Amino acid sequence: MKASTNTKVTQSVKMRYITLTGLMAAMIALMTAYICHVPVGVNGGYIHFGDSLIYIAAALLPTPYALAAAAIGGGLADLMTAPMWAPATIIIKMLITIPFTNKAAKIVTPRNVIATVIAYFISGVCYFFAEYILFGSFGSAFIASMSGSLIQSGGSAVFFIIFGIALDRVHIKAKLNQQL
Repeated sequence: MKASTNTKVTQSVKMRYITLTGLMAAMIALMTAYICHVPVGVNGGYIHFGDSLIYIAAALLPTPYALAAAAIGGGLADLMTAPMWAPATIIIKMLITIPFTNKAAKIVTPRNVIATVIAYFISGVCYFFAEYILFGSFGSAFIASMSGSLIQSGGSAVFFIIFGIALDRVHIKAKLNQQL
């Protein structure tokens, strides 16, 4: 009987993580594709602050779920706005979740603040290679990629800290952990 109870608890926890992952993916897609979405350049690129929600997901969810939320949300946003970027975005958005930790009691921690800087470099360098592969422009692709990523990642870092502090003040992680 005891094993059955543990199995039900584990299934319940997994279902809650899957549900939260789906919600985060939807919010990431909306924030990326439509809210604060600013087209730049001629290659279908755009600046957005959806990465702030990817950072939140990475600070709230265990890594596999955060990776899924980032890939699904970012990929859907690109499928709705600039489909040629979707394959690269799926990979890049998963990569930018890796520096974050969900193990701390709060969302905004020194590690997660530093992770926003690491995410900027990951995003800039990876989108540079994606643009180079897609369009073959080497010099201008690097400058465009790094400057666009600086605005996007910098803005996302600010939004992440603001959202994270607000969520920390209502003890969202403790409440989520109680529910799980």
